[in-house]
Amino acid sequence: MLTLTTVSTASLLLPALTDSAGWRDLFAHPHFWWGLAGVGVLAGISWVLVRRMATAFSPQLNGIDVLFGSRVIDGVIFPLVWLILTVFLRAAMIATGLDTVGLRLAFPFVLALLSINLSVKVLAFAFHKSPWFASARKLIVWVVWILVAAWFSGVLSLVMAELDETKWAIGGHQFALGDLLGGAFTAAGLIAVALWLSAAVDTRLLMNAVGAELSVRKAISNIVRVLFVFLGLMMALSAVGIDLTALSVLGGALGVGIGFGLQKLAANYISGFVILAERSLRIGDLVRVDGFEGHITDIKARYTLIQAPGGEESVVPNEMLLINRVENLSLANKRLWQSTHVTVGYDSDVAQVISLLEGAASAQPRVLNDPRPSAALMAFDADGLTFRLGFWIDDPENGRANVLSDVNVAVLAALQANKIDIPFPQRVVHTR
Repeated sequence: MLTLTTVSTASLLLPALTDSAGWRDLFAHPHFWWGLAGVGVLAGISWVLVRRMATAFSPQLNGIDVLFGSRVIDGVIFPLVWLILTVFLRAAMIATGLDTVGLRLAFPFVLALLSINLSVKVLAFAFHKSPWFASARKLIVWVVWILVAAWFSGVLSLVMAELDETKWAIGGHQFALGDLLGGAFTAAGLIAVALWLSAAVDTRLLMNAVGAELSVRKAISNIVRVLFVFLGLMMALSAVGIDLTALSVLGGALGVGIGFGLQKLAANYISGFVILAERSLRIGDLVRVDGFEGHITDIKARYTLIQAPGGEESVVPNEMLLINRVENLSLANKRLWQSTHVTVGYDSDVAQVISLLEGAASAQPRVLNDPRPSAALMAFDADGLTFRLGFWIDDPENGRANVLSDVNVAVLAALQANKIDIPFPQRVVHTR
């Protein structure tokens, strides 16, 4: 049978109910329904408070959907406020001499809701683009509610007692399997929170940033992400029970590994920080690397993404951007010189051709008039006179092939309108 007594404030969760008599006595207790009704009222009060808090914040703030959720009840703040108010209710019931048995069902339910909302929202914020997120969300919900059901039935207590009796000897130390599992859950939670914080800081830093400012903020974002993940990993290892002083040996082994097998990987990470710190390459710059030309869309810690005007994307290791030649077409001076060649017949007026070529280029809106386009006779080829037309543009980010095509079309139209012949190759074959 269940003995119903006042529980000290040191423990929130009462022992699990393991038999039907315990449940029957619980429901028959006169203070049970008062406590349960009080918890329900606190749920409504929590909903109103959290809804008012959510409207006080801007929807653009980072992590707002994690804290408050899209429907209030699916955010982290709602179960947290509910839990705090329930703790105060429990303290008030104890102070007035009421039994807190009505909270037996409340605390596990609220803690489960808090665990689910925190885990799912953090994963959604940090890994919403990952294909495994939907499956992980369902798994978390099922695991938490199964644990709650196991606690109510008493199965969880038996399983935990059995796990505490199962010990492993590792390096002269004994670890209980229950402690390892508890530490693993704690470690997973700490790492998830660290990833959430780093993602929130990343989004906040990169908001409304462009050009050089974007590159600086990206460097700070990478440093903050590494710092958060490192701290989360250290706290997770400590939660599992691993002595952090023993990591000095692992650090030495890792240093040797980096010196031999992981030197390329380490070089890419260091190169990424150097590129962002020096701002030699910035997000949005038009660059040419190893014959591939495009705009830098993102600079990651290990690699840089370059997207061509046609949509092709190249993943370039950061080390390659430091040790190889990189043409930055938009670093200091955005002016870019373009040229095209045209061959006309030997009977053409050279001065007229030069005037027509320069006029066709000057008529294009993207071609600069200072310095003006210039045409020159370059060669006496077998088929005619070859002229080179050169001009300047100051917006290479809008494309170069398109403006060159516009100039060529204008040149062709001008030559045809003035009946200037553009010869095609002709050859005389003598036969015996």
